[in-house]
Amino acid sequence: YGTIGKNQTTLILPYEMKLAWDTNNIIRKISIHEKVHDSAKSALTEISEIYSDRIPELGLDMFGGCLNVRKMRGGSDWSMHSWGIAIDFDPENNQLRWGNDKARLAGEEYIPFWEAWEKQGWTSLGRQCNYDYMHVQAAGL
Repeated sequence: YGTIGKNQTTLILPYEMKLAWDTNNIIRKISIHEKVHDSAKSALTEISEIYSDRIPELGLDMFGGCLNVRKMRGGSDWSMHSWGIAIDFDPENNQLRWGNDKARLAGEEYIPFWEAWEKQGWTSLGRQCNYDYMHVQAAGL
């Protein structure tokens, strides 16, 4: 994906989101790596169509971040967010260390959400490793 923080483009979201830490702040676009723009747009568009009026109820409008140049929490490697190839959803209800026994996005009603991402080649750490259910990334493990 090249140099961290570079090769970014704007993705106009197919539905409004809110900053998870400031829900009065409405998000209509995000900065994302140009190589994953189209796949993210396709997944989010499918999610919008599947869940339509249930998006706020399910917390799928709680934006936890995309581009964020930083090291992984507790590590020395760069986070996938540093390239803008990862997106976090509803971090309050899907905390980093929570597994499928606690994370909201681990519920059965979210299977189509994850399938929309997987269809586009994205990976869920929650579904693959049973932690960090908020996180979906374009890179494999």
